[in-house]
Amino acid sequence: MELKLEYVVRWFFSKDNIDEANRMVLDIIEKLSLPKIYLQKKDSLHTSSDGQKFNVTVPSINATHSFKYFGTGKGVSAYSFIDEKSKLFYNSVISASEREAGYILDGLLHNKDIESDMHSTDTHGYSEVIFGICNSLGILFAPRIKNYNDQLLYTFKEIPRNIYESKGYKILPSKSMYIDESMILDQWENILRLLCSIKLGETRASIILKRLSSYAKQHPLHKAIKEIGRIHKTIFLLRYFDETYLRQNIEKQLNKIELSHLFAKAIFFGNNQEFKYETKEEQEIVVACRHLIQNTIILWNYLFISNKLSEIEDEDEIQKSVELMKNSSIMTWQHVNMHGEYDFIINLDKPPFDMDKINSMIIR
Repeated sequence: MELKLEYVVRWFFSKDNIDEANRMVLDIIEKLSLPKIYLQKKDSLHTSSDGQKFNVTVPSINATHSFKYFGTGKGVSAYSFIDEKSKLFYNSVISASEREAGYILDGLLHNKDIESDMHSTDTHGYSEVIFGICNSLGILFAPRIKNYNDQLLYTFKEIPRNIYESKGYKILPSKSMYIDESMILDQWENILRLLCSIKLGETRASIILKRLSSYAKQHPLHKAIKEIGRIHKTIFLLRYFDETYLRQNIEKQLNKIELSHLFAKAIFFGNNQEFKYETKEEQEIVVACRHLIQNTIILWNYLFISNKLSEIEDEDEIQKSVELMKNSSIMTWQHVNMHGEYDFIINLDKPPFDMDKINSMIIR
């Protein structure tokens, strides 16, 4: 058995193969009825992303110093994406010194499983450029911004601050903060080309944004996207001030990604939770394997609970159980003995779940 496992790891544990295995697990979850109870809105999907820092104990170009996280050592950030159904659908490993914002669009547009309608991050994932591109591509960018009361609010020169003051508005645009419409008009063709290139997957957004921000003098296209982002940021902040439900949804979704980090630590218990791989590709394989284990446990939880619900005949009792589940999380792992015996023998003659019953269930 040990030789077989070693053979599988050596010849089949590529990033593409593990990603494909993850997609197969996510596809099964998507076909179940139970995960839909966690959707805040039936016709839209809310996702979130965040980075988790890990020490790298071998020489690695991808690892960088950060005294706050690694002391005198070096490390990387494992950047993960999750949706409302607790499906971990994308991951990448970036340098700990890089801003996470540039990699948000990679996860939203370069995965084959999830189409997000609304995406949330913490302050590290926020930038005006991301506001501009995300919203222009039809994804509502809804970050949790620290000290949001101090953020600049913009208006147009045709509608200056004193007009809002005369109407008695309590929230006003910041003084002399106007959207430069001429910048957007001058770069409109280039903006459309950029959006099409990202949307069609011709190149990764992180590569383009890194190139645009590398110029000594700010690139006109970069400036124009910022101007668009300022419009969307201002609209979002006004909604954020006013809508309690929006703030609650953002916090709830970000709690899912934070919980997934605790889940990751429970799974990644070996090697003192440190990366012992030097290349970016090897590090991404580690994170992809971690996601595969996490998604598999989440799938098992869904199947186990669905199986139990399928055995209940009273519809009211089923609905009571479903209501209780809505206020809890499917992402739980206390029942899994991570340090236990790993049995890879599959008994096809005696499946653990009645899949016909589970697939025929309709839960509202």
